[in-house]
Amino acid sequence: MYFIYSINQEALNFMNQFEQMSETEIIERILKGEKQLYEIIVRRFNPYLYKIGRSYNYNHEDTEDLMQDAYVDTFKSLSQFQGRASFKTWISRIMLNNCFRKKEKSSYKNEIMKDINETAKPIFQSSDNETNRVVQKRELGNILETAISNLAEDYRLVFSLREINGMSVAETAELLSISEANVKVRLNRSKTMLQNIIKKSYAPAELFEYHAVYCNAMTDKVMNIINQL
Repeated sequence: MYFIYSINQEALNFMNQFEQMSETEIIERILKGEKQLYEIIVRRFNPYLYKIGRSYNYNHEDTEDLMQDAYVDTFKSLSQFQGRASFKTWISRIMLNNCFRKKEKSSYKNEIMKDINETAKPIFQSSDNETNRVVQKRELGNILETAISNLAEDYRLVFSLREINGMSVAETAELLSISEANVKVRLNRSKTMLQNIIKKSYAPAELFEYHAVYCNAMTDKVMNIINQL
């Protein structure tokens, strides 16, 4: 599944019709005139774009504004998508570019390669005690979101893309215009910074969760704009 929240039954029925369809297939049909299918794109990628905006330290409202702009920019550029990178990478780059412009920051400085622990365990691990995990989940989520927001921007973005959005080292490096070695350095450093205040039992997919009430409203706003283009 592409999202972790529940949506209303009508929207769910609509999504289920196209669950097995790839983004490339959806885009082809949109470009042929089935504009309404862009709703699938919006619903699939709401969680990813939201996490990017929040990991950039934008609040909920600013993140939604950036998401809306990213979806409109993406729609206007659909004919330019050639499939060289995944659509997830492509739309994430558009969102990141909007975040960069808002912060008036267009590039990152390369970092000097330092020790990388290639065998380090993932910062999130399953807990053997499911009951304790459930009880702690909400509190730990608040702790972790606060901790991540206090990371320096360079580390926060890498951590979000790799650990929360599940992007590969190569995808993260491409999105941030840094080397894969830099991605590994920043990820390891961010884990070191966070390891004293997070619990290994916390589920990363629940960070910066984009709830159904927000998803539906965002989808409606974007589609209203798209239908006027």
